[in-house]
Amino acid sequence: MSATTTAAGPLAGVRVLDLTRVLAGPYCTALLADLGAEVIKVESPGAGDDARSLGPFRDGESVYFSILNRDKRSVTLNLKRVEAQGVLLDLVEHADVFIENFRPGVAERLGIGHEAVRARNPRIVYASISGFGQSGPLSQLPAYDLVIQAASGLMSLTGEPEGEPTKVGESIGDLVAGLYAAFAITTALRTVERTGRGDYLDVAMLDCLMSLEVTAQSQLAATGVAPGRVGNRHPLSTPFGTYRARDGHVVIAAANDDVYARVAGMVDDASLLEDERFASDESRTRHEPLLRGRIEAWTSSRSADEIVARARELGVPCSRIANLSEAMASEQLAARASVTTMDHPVVGAVSYVGQPVRFASFEPVGPAPSPRLGGDTADVLASVLGRSAEEIAHLQRVGALSEHTSSSRAVARGESRGNGN
Repeated sequence: MSATTTAAGPLAGVRVLDLTRVLAGPYCTALLADLGAEVIKVESPGAGDDARSLGPFRDGESVYFSILNRDKRSVTLNLKRVEAQGVLLDLVEHADVFIENFRPGVAERLGIGHEAVRARNPRIVYASISGFGQSGPLSQLPAYDLVIQAASGLMSLTGEPEGEPTKVGESIGDLVAGLYAAFAITTALRTVERTGRGDYLDVAMLDCLMSLEVTAQSQLAATGVAPGRVGNRHPLSTPFGTYRARDGHVVIAAANDDVYARVAGMVDDASLLEDERFASDESRTRHEPLLRGRIEAWTSSRSADEIVARARELGVPCSRIANLSEAMASEQLAARASVTTMDHPVVGAVSYVGQPVRFASFEPVGPAPSPRLGGDTADVLASVLGRSAEEIAHLQRVGALSEHTSSSRAVARGESRGNGN
């Protein structure tokens, strides 16, 4: 039976108060927005989210910020003012999720910690994202992705054996924390449905990143020795790595004897199946340099496309190494409509890959562009809290709001709506 397809996402009706900035938190709430949640981004007057000033830029607007803050509304509150704290706590009564990534203790000092928020709404799901978590001897330390990659051991595993420790080419510590936070929030919302009680989620970037190091942790548990860098190959399976082609490089991945036999056929070398040094995956890994030389004797004289075509004929997992432009333009992503193009009134057309999971029950629609700073303050205070124009003007006069409180949704929800995936 086919499910009914609707435009509303599975999180339609969920309201999120997003007090996060830069990456982990905004990435989390972007995923929630992709699935239909209403995300109200609460920023400080003046500069707002630090990501607004991070490049790359088009016409003075951050492309980075625009991708991370698609389909959100922006409210500016000066949380150092008690009046602004009161507005935020009033919004809490109308929200389902509250998410922040201040350093531990800051939310409490601002009067918007978990206890204060829960007192106003016992059903709220409150999520705190931080580098090292809310407890432990490192909890108060500042943390960026690079720090977490170093502290997690991931950098010690990345790079060439004789080279220096290397970071992963993306801010993986931030991104995986945002992903886990989104997973935990949706899980907690299900619990609220059953019990009527909210929850508190302590999301540490360090914990999240280390949870991904499954292979390395299995090696450590088995041997008692911390594994090191092995370069662009698998530490336990061979052939499973990067190989030279005539015009670049390809990856070949054979994790069992059956696929290894196909690799031998692919490179036209039957002796690879007769050599005792290559009789098992473990033995092949011990003799990896020798096996690499035999395979590259064949691959290095052929183009990457030739190698990939031959591998596909024989069912060998293989790909040439694409750059990002090539990957974004691939036929595979086009066939799955994986790339979304957002039309931003300043930045223009911006293409990105957003929430990647396909739901049979709804069809994603194009996102509204990222909001201008404070552009939705008046709308949110009026529509959610019922505040009058006079009350909003008073909050502005006492410094609780920014000067820019006019609506940005006419632009965001109207002609500038992007093309959906």
